[in-house]
Amino acid sequence: MSTDSKRRRRERVTVEKMINIYCKKTHTPQNRRCEDCERLYKYSSKKIEQCMFGENKPVCARCKIHCYKLEMRVEIKKVMRYSGPRMLFKHPILTFYHIIDSKRSNRKA
Repeated sequence: MSTDSKRRRRERVTVEKMINIYCKKTHTPQNRRCEDCERLYKYSSKKIEQCMFGENKPVCARCKIHCYKLEMRVEIKKVMRYSGPRMLFKHPILTFYHIIDSKRSNRKA
């Protein structure tokens, strides 16, 4: 049974877009992810789906519980550092929602 909310789906899509931007520029210029980036996407998706906060999930950067393994956390941070600024131009609506979600996470923390 999947506890898939609109917010979680959007977060999964955002992470996917960020990984795609990163992978295309640093690993494979084709329209598919390399094995490492595919593994990172699947891992991230699983963590988003299994988040213990459910519908009240904060954005991962604001979360007090770091559920990612250290190796994966280092990788996703690299991806986000590279892709974050580029998301504003490539996917402005997702970026806007992410900013809104971040502000909501701030208020709840």
